[in-house]
Amino acid sequence: MLVYTPEITPRIQYIFDFIGKELLQEGFFLTSDRQTFINDTNPAINYSDERIRTDEWFLKATPLLSETGIQQQDVSCSEQPGFKTFFPTKGDLPFDIFAAAFYLLSRYEEYLPHEKDMYGRYAHQNSLAFREGFLNVPLVNTWLDFFKTSLKNRFPSLVFKSTSFLFLPTYDIDIAWSFKHKGWRRQLGGFARLFLTGKWSDIGNRLSVLRGKTKDPFDAYGWMNQLHEKYKLKPYYFFLLATRPGKYDKNISPFNTAMKNLVSEHVIRYPVGIHPSWQSGEDHHELNKEIGLLADLTGNKILSSRQHYIRFTLPETFRRLIGSGVGFDFSMGYGSINGFRASVATPFYWYDLEKELQTSLLLFPFCFMEANSFYEQHDSPQQALAEMKHYYKVVKEVNGTFIMIWHNSFLGTDELYRGWRDVYAEFMRINAGQK
Repeated sequence: MLVYTPEITPRIQYIFDFIGKELLQEGFFLTSDRQTFINDTNPAINYSDERIRTDEWFLKATPLLSETGIQQQDVSCSEQPGFKTFFPTKGDLPFDIFAAAFYLLSRYEEYLPHEKDMYGRYAHQNSLAFREGFLNVPLVNTWLDFFKTSLKNRFPSLVFKSTSFLFLPTYDIDIAWSFKHKGWRRQLGGFARLFLTGKWSDIGNRLSVLRGKTKDPFDAYGWMNQLHEKYKLKPYYFFLLATRPGKYDKNISPFNTAMKNLVSEHVIRYPVGIHPSWQSGEDHHELNKEIGLLADLTGNKILSSRQHYIRFTLPETFRRLIGSGVGFDFSMGYGSINGFRASVATPFYWYDLEKELQTSLLLFPFCFMEANSFYEQHDSPQQALAEMKHYYKVVKEVNGTFIMIWHNSFLGTDELYRGWRDVYAEFMRINAGQK
């Protein structure tokens, strides 16, 4: 489908590539030649300052996509039936869907001055989606359905691409075992803490696990495998392989034989990616070392990643990932609240706003993480189940990709997470269409 715009900027090319691939089998073809647009006899879009043809779909362009550089934007939301919009304009839609979608997908607001949270991350309270109350819906996908309807009304013969809903569970293996395989220094420290706090039953539980009488409470791998086989699922696993322990990196050593075996066992069944440690956020050499370790353990080139603690800064983190050979990242979400950070439930390429170019890094956004529900939102297991059902429903309505994050610790037998394994199994039954 032909699109006319007076100047084909990198931003315009990016957003029309994204929307075109979502809606049409062959996407959009852009031209800045006015006469070519006038001579074309097929359904066409005019994205400029004025109407040209009587049979066109027209939208008066707002400034964002013709700008370069990063500056404060006048973003004020309006209500449409069923959803919010911004960047109001004239034409066949009441808002500039192309500029608005670009603003959200590029994470434009994260390049502007903002407050950090306690972990040095972009605080979700800064975001337009949180402030305006649309964090819990994939707004960009909703807009695309609205745009599709408008195009269909204008061009009844236009054939659109068919899409289907996809459910993709993913796991972060931060601490593979609660008690086992930690080395004698960490074991002594663990016993000392329990002794000083008088947690006698926990001391007994730890001893029972170390003696081989009881299963480690974080060892949920067999149960998880059975669940995947039962419902024919192919989840992603992300392993934390920090080479030295730290305040936020408490994983089992990647040089431990049991840890090596755990990774090897999973790569046979599932896609495996790196879970870059907290330390690697400041040390690019450490990131490459961890990726190299995982590559050695799996025998594969490591193409996928998700940041530990969902800790990333734009554009630096994603540039480092690209430099390390990563092609797919699953970090686009918040580590402080559930919802759609980029307001979308569809994989999309990262746009480097400072360099004004579309990169090769494909982002897979998630909208639910059980750790957010437990630690940040202080939800009960049943409240978390209700939230999972909500995100499942809104993503399915737009035929998007529903990605959620769980940890083996929540799916084991640790008393702290009692009930969470049960709601996870219940949700899997719901996804499979069982009651």
